[in-house]
Amino acid sequence: MEIIKPDLKPELLADTKTKALYDQLQHLLNELDKKKISEETVQKINSETAAISATSLRDKDLYKMLKQKQTGIIKLLEKEHKIVPKNYYRNVWLAAGMGAFGLPIGVAFGLLIGNIALLSIGLPIGMVIGIAVGTSLDKKAEAEGRQLDVEIKA
Repeated sequence: MEIIKPDLKPELLADTKTKALYDQLQHLLNELDKKKISEETVQKINSETAAISATSLRDKDLYKMLKQKQTGIIKLLEKEHKIVPKNYYRNVWLAAGMGAFGLPIGVAFGLLIGNIALLSIGLPIGMVIGIAVGTSLDKKAEAEGRQLDVEIKA
């Protein structure tokens, strides 16, 4: 089964941000055609793209919908097949590193020095740890052939 690409009218894509996001989604779907994914996953993706094609939303509402559908497709692929776009894990682990590693390190450092205002010192440390973990996971995904040749920009 083939992935059906959304087809929006050009007048709905007047906003440059929306147009860029739409092009990014199209590129993501083109890259998915190159990967082997299950029929069930293709059907789920096709239901998402059919909703996009059927919409008459404009501007911010259309942008929001496209972003939501793209995120849903990426999460589905990661969950079902462990297929991810470039730098996916780096972006996920950047925030996780700040919260899971940075804050506890900052609290410990602040309590050791006796000045809790030094809490923020741990955040960049956690960010670096998160980026390192995420980058290693991205390299592993690329080596295993589970990475799409598309980078999702925020």
